[in-house]
Amino acid sequence: MNKVVIIEDEPAAVNELKVLIGQEEDFELMGNTGTLDDALHLIDHIQPDLIFMDISLYDCNAFDILNGLQTMPKHIIFVTAYNQYAIRAIKYGALDYLLKPVDEQEFKEAIERFRNLNERASREQLSLAESTLQKKQAPQHIALPSLGEVRIIPLTDIRYCRGDGPYTHFFLANGKKETVSRPLKFYESMLPEDQFLRTHQSYIVNTAYIESLISHTTVVLDNGEEIPISSRRKRDILNRLIGK
Repeated sequence: MNKVVIIEDEPAAVNELKVLIGQEEDFELMGNTGTLDDALHLIDHIQPDLIFMDISLYDCNAFDILNGLQTMPKHIIFVTAYNQYAIRAIKYGALDYLLKPVDEQEFKEAIERFRNLNERASREQLSLAESTLQKKQAPQHIALPSLGEVRIIPLTDIRYCRGDGPYTHFFLANGKKETVSRPLKFYESMLPEDQFLRTHQSYIVNTAYIESLISHTTVVLDNGEEIPISSRRKRDILNRLIGK
């Protein structure tokens, strides 16, 4: 049986989560609260397997609570109203989240990810998300969950990304490749536009590694690799690169 707690200060959201959690036979709700001190006490006392945590509470934010814990929770699913900075921060840290009001299908998908992965979020992931949320701008690193672990990668180390259906392959400056089970579109909205360029349906390139163009149809990287330019993106790409 998975022990679950809710850290949320909106009664409607608490009730909504209680109903959804009650539908899961292997979940036992152990309590809920919406304040910093009570959250620290509840989590330390229960040591839950899963926490549903609002990212912004009345007297604190989620990171104030997490930074006050001696031991990291086993798994956290953040819950937030639509907030572009909060969602961007969570994505940069490769953390799981649900939008309010919580959609039942999205809840079940998050629960399945928990059951299948059940990985503890690292301090580095949470720190990256916290920093992104506070600064409200793109950080210098990104968390990439891959092969049972999460790698924290400097954005400057990403040479280019290639989409492959539900997967994205990150090709790094050191010649290594990281594969993540997220589509390329997920990362297009995260990677800074002043540093990365979508050249094709399947490619996003770090402009720092572009060496030259071939016939306005291909970009050549510093290591000789050639990346295609789609015809519908050609005008914007040429304007961008020629204007550098």
